Formats: sequence, C-alpha cells, structure tokens
Amino acid sequence: MGYGHLRAALPLAEAFGVPVLSADGPELSSDSEREIWRRTRVFYEFTTRVSTFPWIGGPLHALVQAFTSIPHLHPWRDLSARTLGTRGLERLVAEGLGAGLIARLKAERVPLISTFYAPALAADWAGCEDVYCVVTDSDVNRIWAPFDPARSRVRFLVPSRRAGRRLESYGVPRRNILFTGFPLPGELLGGPDLGALEANLARRLVRLDPDGSFRAECREEIELLLGPLPAEEERRAPLVVFTVGGAGAQATMASQILPSVRGAVEAGRLRFALVAGLRPAVAQIFREALSKAGLAEGHGVEILEANGHADYFARFNRLLAGADVLWTKPSEMSFFGALGLPVVCSAPVGVHEGYNRRWLLEAGAGLAQRDPRHTGDWLVEWLEDGTLAGAAWAGFRRLPKRGLYRIVEQLSGAPAAAGPIAAAS
Repeated sequence: MGYGHLRAALPLAEAFGVPVLSADGPELSSDSEREIWRRTRVFYEFTTRVSTFPWIGGPLHALVQAFTSIPHLHPWRDLSARTLGTRGLERLVAEGLGAGLIARLKAERVPLISTFYAPALAADWAGCEDVYCVVTDSDVNRIWAPFDPARSRVRFLVPSRRAGRRLESYGVPRRNILFTGFPLPGELLGGPDLGALEANLARRLVRLDPDGSFRAECREEIELLLGPLPAEEERRAPLVVFTVGGAGAQATMASQILPSVRGAVEAGRLRFALVAGLRPAVAQIFREALSKAGLAEGHGVEILEANGHADYFARFNRLLAGADVLWTKPSEMSFFGALGLPVVCSAPVGVHEGYNRRWLLEAGAGLAQRDPRHTGDWLVEWLEDGTLAGAAWAGFRRLPKRGLYRIVEQLSGAPAAAGPIAAAS
C-alpha cells in the first residue's frame, strides 16, 4: 500500500538475493484478488491526497484518521479485541485474499518476509510456518496484529520499541517480537561498519553548519566517531529534499515554498530537490510552481521524476546520499533520520504518521515545519543556529541504524532462510 512497504522490502530482497513479489502481482494473485487490491489502493490514495485539500478535505481527513486510529497506549491494558478492520480483513482472507501466496508458500516450503500486514496474517491464518512481518511505522493500528494473537506464530520485526509494546498490548506474545530497526537501504549504510553513512554524515555536518558553531561545540565527540570533517564542503550549499509520498499528498505546498526560497537559491545558500517519484501529475505541479516562483530546473533546483520503481528507488537513494535536509510527511521516511538526515515533518496523514512525528521529535532528530510561505526565513535561521546540524547528529546518535543487518542476522539462523520471499503490497 504505497512506497513505504516496498521501500522496506527492497534492501531485504537484495540482502537475501531474492526477488520482491507484490501481494497484488500476477505471481501471487488471481485476477479477482488483484481487483480487490486495486480498489483498496485507489481508495487509499484518493482519500489521503484529497484529505490535504482546503475545505473539501475535512471530511476525508476525518475518515483517514478513523481508518488509522491507534488508541492511547497508557494506561496499560488489553487491546487485543478484534476491531472492525480486523474482522473485515479476516473475512477477505476467508474468501480467498492471499490464496495465491499461501499456495506458493506451501508448495515451495520457504519462509515469508512480508512488509505489509495482510500477506503475513493470511499466511498465518492458513497455517504456514516461518512467517515474518516487518513493521513499517513506529506505532501501529490493531489490524497489524494477528486475528488470534495468542495462537499466532508470526514473528514481528519492529522498527521502534514502542511498536513492540503496542503489539504486546494487542496480544502478541513477547517471544514473537524482535526490535530491529527499519531496514534502510544498504547503499546508504555501507555495510555493518556503516562506512557510507558516516562518510555522508561527515560531509553533511559541514554543509549544515556554515559558521562552524555546532562543530566547535561538539568537536571531540564528532572527531571520535567520524574523524576529521572535510572542510572543503563549506563551499557547497545545503541540499533540501522535499518529497510528498507515493499518493502525492501535499504536492501543492511547493507553490508556497518556492517563492520564499528564491532569494536563498539564487544567492547559492540553498539547493532544492523536489521528488515527484512515479507521478507525472506531481512533477507538473512542481514545474508550474517553479515557473511562477521565477526559478528553473538546473539552477539550484531539480525535480526527480522516474519511470518505474527500480529507477525511482535507485535515483532517490543516490539523491539522499548527498542530501542535507529531508522534508517529508512523517511516513516510513521518518526512519531515514537514522542516517543523520534532519527530518522536517510536514502534516501527518493518518494517526500512525502522527506517532512517527512524535517519535522523531522526542529523539531530537525531527523538526515540525513552520509556515511554508516563510520557508526561506526559518530554514536559513535553522542553518545559522545549528538547529539542523544538531538534528542530524541526534538522528545518527539516537535512532536505530542497523535494522537491515539485524534482520538478516536474525533470519539467517532460521531453518529455511535460504529462500525467503519478500512481499509487499
């Protein structure tokens, strides 16, 4: 259901040397099953995109909030009772949702690594063994937990400790929950020693700290962990990556941001990359906003538009390697703060994204965006004050970075881990 689940699956598939199979793809589902997935995806993308519009978005925003509702975790209590969403999913599974996946798992006797709850729960319902579910938010709705949690054998790989506590409240046995962190792209980590991450961060800290105040304050700690920083990066303007997610929510905000940053871009103090992904309509919105702001592609501003998922993820990861600020709604992209990228959070879409934003803010790795009409003022202020450099350092120091390697290590000891299927919808 969007980029997030696929973004988690790709690094794992590469690490295990297996393909990513979509739960709604022809390899795993019939025509009738694919139609169910299609309708669900279209409904989700429409509601999340329109929910951000003024006036008409209000009712749909309330609907999205209701779908993704997560109750307060405290005081601690039993939250394992089935919800409307859980019952609906169980009914769909009983009617055949996931049948193709189940048949393949039983025929090939391989484990399943699913980055979306529905395939994992369907396989578990059918009695399949070695089912792993990679959780993709810092807190989750009841629908992520098994229909009968106490009897389930699904093993959950969670990106935050709160997600683990939440699953326990839903009745999942503690033995079936492993805190790993989110599986970040291997090319941005550089192996278990995190060589690429640390090299990118060293350059980023220089660009994010133009007057050197943050580096002076934390010099000993920085040099202990990263070594000497490359002073030549002081000549390069910081790169802000603005991404709006797979459904294109919040794309129109570019028309407010770009006029405000024009002066800083033309003066060489900032660079911007606008990520349209696979959405030509979003790229068109960005180009119109650029034109109205008096800016042009190739002059301090670029637009990332891709033709397919493989092209998009490869180019996006290369972009992030040289990025300095990630501006995004707090989706699965929140976990990229662990790379030492300060995350500027736009408005969350759904309750789970609200929890992701809180998780980032509490770690000091995220910042709530201010008025986008005045971006040029507050973004430069954050640069001059060392706020962005501090958030980058906090993300690197406090957020889990080794999720990919922890998951690989955990599953490599499984009896049948030679041929897992990484599934996402």
